[in-house]
Amino acid sequence: MSASFDDILQQVSEIPTKKLSVAAAQDLPVMEAVKEAFVRKIAVPILTGDEAKIREIAKSLDWDLDADGIRVINEPDVTEASLKAVKLVHDGEADMYMKGALESKTFLRSVLNKDVGLRTGKMLSHVCVFEIKGFKRLFFLTDVAFMPYPTLEDKEQIINYTVKVCNACGIEQPKVAALAAVEIVNPKMPVTVEADQLSKWQDEGRIQNCIVEGPLSMDLAIDPEAAKHKAGAEKRKIVGDADVLLFPDIHAGNLVYKTIVHMTEFKNGCILMGTKAPAILTSRSDSKETKINSIALAAVVAHHLNGGF
Repeated sequence: MSASFDDILQQVSEIPTKKLSVAAAQDLPVMEAVKEAFVRKIAVPILTGDEAKIREIAKSLDWDLDADGIRVINEPDVTEASLKAVKLVHDGEADMYMKGALESKTFLRSVLNKDVGLRTGKMLSHVCVFEIKGFKRLFFLTDVAFMPYPTLEDKEQIINYTVKVCNACGIEQPKVAALAAVEIVNPKMPVTVEADQLSKWQDEGRIQNCIVEGPLSMDLAIDPEAAKHKAGAEKRKIVGDADVLLFPDIHAGNLVYKTIVHMTEFKNGCILMGTKAPAILTSRSDSKETKINSIALAAVVAHHLNGGF
């Protein structure tokens, strides 16, 4: 079971090296991360974009693309580059898809392209994995960046996606906390009603391969000491040991995400799920380490989705 990103990187070393298709790869931070991922044998990249700029950046990184056998596909137009890059994954020539120097909306359009994209007919959702100092397990946060106001059925699907990511990381029966401000069902607070329904669906077998409890406040979800002193703790399925933090909406998720990023010592990696293959949608503000971790996370998920582990 992975309890850290070192564990995930160890998993990557034990599986066949995956191929990473990068759209509009002419981006220095992305190229730095991709080179490091290649050197560490996390993934072999295929770089699509403005070839002259890609090679210029590679030279500045002292990276001989030809000597390392790195495939470069010349396409200066970023929209066309994204379509060519995603088609490689669609056609099975690459295992995962990463955003380079293009806008997120252009990247997502390529993901959803009906001819060459990775659409499955289902909704997309963002899963962010955190290793936080002081905790001896990984946290899987969802959705913190993509779905503004998920419906009850959306939350069910988000859980299904996140469970697959957990399973890929070796967590066979993840504990999912459906978060709210309180742990008591209150009809005037619809979030609590939906959290309770998700818990019941898991009890009934509609949601499988995980344990779901809600509504749960954050302290009861992540702090065993707080959970132990709460009335009714002996009846709870989750007592401060949640793996997955399921947020009621993007506001709650994003606030927690940014609190962790700016107020803790952490490592993280994020991927987009609901696609035929993992998609890596990082931002320019993400560190090189976060980009590398995201590639590693995508690699183990891609392996899992293809029948590995």
